[in-house]
Amino acid sequence: MKKKIRYTDEPLGRLQVVKDFLPPPEKLVFKEDGVKVTMTLSKSSVEFFKRAAHKYHTPYQKMIRKLIDVYATHYPLL
Repeated sequence: MKKKIRYTDEPLGRLQVVKDFLPPPEKLVFKEDGVKVTMTLSKSSVEFFKRAAHKYHTPYQKMIRKLIDVYATHYPLL
């Protein structure tokens, strides 16, 4: 178990206000235009992505989409 932190009532010293540097939430949403497609994948491939997605707490469809995006970026217009 970690050692507990003990807080004291000591003066903090010279403090400085830091300007807000974080972007607003609407700028954190990276939404690309999508196109819905229908495709048939092998059962073993889908199971692989479902297991990996469960491990990393993300939707398996998102992992497949990212894989295709990386592939398409690596091989632009053969």
